[in-house]
Amino acid sequence: MKRQFSDYLTTYFKTSDLARAAGVHENTVRRYVDWGLLPPVERAPNGYRRFTKRHLECLRLDRLVMEGSYPGKSIHRSGAEIIQSAVLDDWGGALEQAYQHLATVKSEQAQADAAVELLERWVNGRHADMTGRSMRIGEVAKLLGVSNDVLRNWERNGLLDVPRQESNTYRLYGQQEISRLRVIRMLVNAGYSLMAILRMVLQLDRGEPPNLRQALDTPQPDEDVYMASDRWLSTLRYEEDRARKIIDYIEAVIQDRAG
Repeated sequence: MKRQFSDYLTTYFKTSDLARAAGVHENTVRRYVDWGLLPPVERAPNGYRRFTKRHLECLRLDRLVMEGSYPGKSIHRSGAEIIQSAVLDDWGGALEQAYQHLATVKSEQAQADAAVELLERWVNGRHADMTGRSMRIGEVAKLLGVSNDVLRNWERNGLLDVPRQESNTYRLYGQQEISRLRVIRMLVNAGYSLMAILRMVLQLDRGEPPNLRQALDTPQPDEDVYMASDRWLSTLRYEEDRARKIIDYIEAVIQDRAG
């Protein structure tokens, strides 16, 4: 017999029951209610919250979407939109958002890979710029669409060493420095952290045989605290796997509801 949706509303869970079913702490359930990550909850005559199967479905989706921390605003925002559709009980919309979420992750992966391809071509002797004259910092900042402070910050963090004029110690950027800056900017825009880029350029400047992807993606032992962007390629592979699990879960909920 086909299950009626009303069946989902006839079995109630206490906060402790719901937390146990989803494998979380009771306080997590309370916070999710307060944050709007679960549907509104009715209360029994004794004042206790009465959760239903619908809340359990959303809670399990919340954990799948929110476990760990999403890297970057676009991926985080995309995950939040999936949850909001489910909270509104629009699981078809949640499924659509989940596929869009997967596309967002794959777009980030494509950008990250493209940045590495430019890096590899530059390392193999292909120029990344054809500037024919030396420039001062303000000119380079305008050329690259960044601020003077950004260029100084990259230099302070060891990403490049800029020669200076002997007469006035002004920085003077030649074709080599500008090419390097274009590569750095693309890596930064693609999501790689300054630590990951520094790890790579130090290896490059030491003249070691470059395994650029590995250098960008492998924190050193002394990097005891690191961010997702310090191993960006691995992070995005994990996010793709998570996106597919989200899709599988939502499809299972829809199938279960259909009876």
